[in-house]
Amino acid sequence: MRSDPGTEFCVDIVVKGRKTEVPERFRKHVAEKLKLDKIQKLDAKVISLDVEVSKEPNPRQADRSDRVEITLHSRGPVIRAEAAASDPYAALDLAAEKLEARLRKQHDKRHTRRGVRRLTAAEVPDHVPGAATLNGNGLVVEEEPDVPTKRIGSLEVKGEGPLVVREKTHAASPMSLDQALYEMELVGHDFYLFVDSETKQPSVVYRRHAYDYGVIHLSSDEMVTQAHSAAAGGALGG
Repeated sequence: MRSDPGTEFCVDIVVKGRKTEVPERFRKHVAEKLKLDKIQKLDAKVISLDVEVSKEPNPRQADRSDRVEITLHSRGPVIRAEAAASDPYAALDLAAEKLEARLRKQHDKRHTRRGVRRLTAAEVPDHVPGAATLNGNGLVVEEEPDVPTKRIGSLEVKGEGPLVVREKTHAASPMSLDQALYEMELVGHDFYLFVDSETKQPSVVYRRHAYDYGVIHLSSDEMVTQAHSAAAGGALGG
């Protein structure tokens, strides 16, 4: 059977039985029950409706002996609804109610999507909690966590940072290398900071392997400082 000529376009309604006969009276009831004008308002792309009737022969399931399955084919997704009852007319009524409810839900979903403007990538973080922020190239911007800053001695430490246990300042009397080694052994450290009496340079003597020692001198020569500054600038600029 087909829909009325006055509807938007013809819709085929196919009624068939599976292992059971379908009387003409039931076929007419299907055409009256499935109101095509209402269905087409909910889904204007509907093409056909398949109604399949089946019978459960088990007498223990007499209250669910007749089953009706309605399948709606359209240019969108296929929608199905089925129900079982003690007779095919009651089963058809239940299945038709389910079909209408699912059509209405699908219709409301489409209507809601049309009314909502799509967000740009830049707007997503303002509307979606926890969403990543994107830069102009569409890459995720890593946000730095809010880490507390504290001051330890002369250092400004972020988060845990380096652990400064103690800070000391000593008067630096110039001394020879031998004296610095003696002072290092005296305090039992692996290094000793001093001012070299010969070069007047800040220096550090340190223990190497076995009984070997090393010494490092810091030069504060202005030409050396300028050379280091020029080298650093060249590295940054190059």
